[in-house]
Amino acid sequence: MMRQTPLIQQHRASGAKLVDFAGWEMPIQYSGVVDEYHTVRSHVGLFDVSHMGRMRIAGTGAVSFLQHITTNDVAKLAVSQAQYSMICNETGGIKDDVFVYRLSPDEFLLCVNASNREKILSWLQSQPTQGKVVHLEDRSVELSQVAIQGPQSRELLMSLGVKALEGLKLHHTCDATIGDLPCLMARTGYTGELGYEMYIDANKVGRLWDLLIDKGQAWGLKPAGLGARDLLRLEMGYLLYGNDVDEDTTPLEANADWTVSFQKGTFIGSQALLAQKQAGVARRFVAFELVEKAVPRHGFRILDPTNSQPIGHITSGNLSPLLQKGIGLGYVPVRFAEPGSSILIEIRNKSVLAHIVKPPFYKRKKA
Repeated sequence: MMRQTPLIQQHRASGAKLVDFAGWEMPIQYSGVVDEYHTVRSHVGLFDVSHMGRMRIAGTGAVSFLQHITTNDVAKLAVSQAQYSMICNETGGIKDDVFVYRLSPDEFLLCVNASNREKILSWLQSQPTQGKVVHLEDRSVELSQVAIQGPQSRELLMSLGVKALEGLKLHHTCDATIGDLPCLMARTGYTGELGYEMYIDANKVGRLWDLLIDKGQAWGLKPAGLGARDLLRLEMGYLLYGNDVDEDTTPLEANADWTVSFQKGTFIGSQALLAQKQAGVARRFVAFELVEKAVPRHGFRILDPTNSQPIGHITSGNLSPLLQKGIGLGYVPVRFAEPGSSILIEIRNKSVLAHIVKPPFYKRKKA
């Protein structure tokens, strides 16, 4: 049996094409992947991300617990601030990429990938608390999550009375009421656009969704599915767990060094990561653009341009609707990783030339 979010009836009523995603019955598209993609890039799209895992970590030991579990420096977070981080195993492999929200001095919300919810929950439960008070609670069921993303998102939400968004910076949160529905509003998202994620009681999320669909029409809002979400995050070079990173890749290989704080002291995986940093990584995560029009896909081989020998494979790839170019991500030996370097992509027994570029592929105007 596939799991369903509290918005399943709304998806069906909107004519969504539903698929199995990490055991969840989720909308892959409504009006069409490319149409929804353009809606987010030019107006505003609404996503159901209630399948994600949400965990509350609270108590006097919450900071030291999270410092031990995650790679980034939790102590740097002010109340109402969020950070992107990693949870690693002892060898530095990525168990999940996560968002950490600081709700109060001793209370945090951890947002984890849907496919890793049980794994991360049991990992957290198995970790010692060093005798300090740490309350761990899986809130995934009673707390839902929707994302509103696109250049019109702020104006739409402010028209619904959320005045606090005027000065809300990236990776900051505030309490908000939309209609009569209280929620936690976070200026976070995975599309590269101005946008917000709303955490709200599961029994109220249907009313919030209906309100946003209704009021959002004047702003060009449409519901958007996982297909558009994947295209949007690919154009930003953002990681997709299970494709671009897993327990056999480290944050240093994945070009996510900035999520790793060695200064804060030891954490799970820190010794392995420090050793890797000192030795230098053998391979690196890269972004590339095809020179001719073709579509690179997950799993296709990356070849050495001098002798056509395999040197890696594509972890994520597609045709960028905006750039009208084939773009992709993958791991290659370090000597091929510099922007401007050439590689070959094997597409249907043909070798297509590509160049390494510095992500993101898409650069939006600052909002």
